[in-house]
Amino acid sequence: MRDREERFGLLAAALCALNGAFIPAVAKLTTGRASPLLVAAASNLFAALAALALMAARGELRWLVERPRAWRLLAVAALGTGAAHLLLYLGASRTTAIVTTLCLQIEPAYSLLLAWLVLRHRPTPRRLLATVVLLAGIALAVGAGAIETSLGVWFLLAAPLCWQASHLVVLRGLVGVPAIVLTSARYVYGGLLLTVLWLVVEGPAALPAPGALSSLTPLLVLQGLVLSYGGTLMWYLAIARIDLARATAIVVPSIPLLSLAASFVLLGEVATAVQWAGMGLTAAGILVFVTDRMGVTGDQ
Repeated sequence: MRDREERFGLLAAALCALNGAFIPAVAKLTTGRASPLLVAAASNLFAALAALALMAARGELRWLVERPRAWRLLAVAALGTGAAHLLLYLGASRTTAIVTTLCLQIEPAYSLLLAWLVLRHRPTPRRLLATVVLLAGIALAVGAGAIETSLGVWFLLAAPLCWQASHLVVLRGLVGVPAIVLTSARYVYGGLLLTVLWLVVEGPAALPAPGALSSLTPLLVLQGLVLSYGGTLMWYLAIARIDLARATAIVVPSIPLLSLAASFVLLGEVATAVQWAGMGLTAAGILVFVTDRMGVTGDQ
């Protein structure tokens, strides 16, 4: 039985990595057909529907509305889904899928910094070295000029900071809340917040033409149900069956490399030699970081 559970955990981790690899390319596809705000709102609403259905089936909907937990869950959703996904899609609409992939790899650096400043977790020399390596890889692959002048790059570099900030809210006020509840709340409340923002800022008049909308909708469903909610569930299924450090070591370094293949298949984007070198440095830095004894969790 243990061997079967372990194999299932390894499979879930592999599927999580494969799932995450398609996020940048699909984000580029959807934001090329509609506004980033509409893409963020619609895809998260589809994820919210799946989350509500699962919570209802488990008889746990009350977890989402009981106070004071609900206010903290709302804060997690506002940061980890609302702000992060809006920045992600704003950035993806202004850059390539390859650059999107590279910029998102900065998350371990934020994890290190916030854990040090807020939680008083002193970083190990190994983590400091790993962070320097992955930052050097991002700078090499994206280019210092692009980082300085591209608004899309800045949006993408900010998105993982929102994910990490949402983790701090959990650690400060939601310890012990089941992972499925945290995940569902993120998409339910996040989807609602983004929808309200879209109605205020753009509204139905900004919808694409009916024909374009009908061809876009399947991609938004894929983005919400599979890449967002499904990917998160795969992650939790994995860490419930294999240890966190092992799951992270499988998933986190694999995503940037697999993303290059996904970007080529879906968009025809080909990485330059410099981008490959930067990606290699970034992957090496992430691998060293996540195999440190404390581990690190990512968030897509």
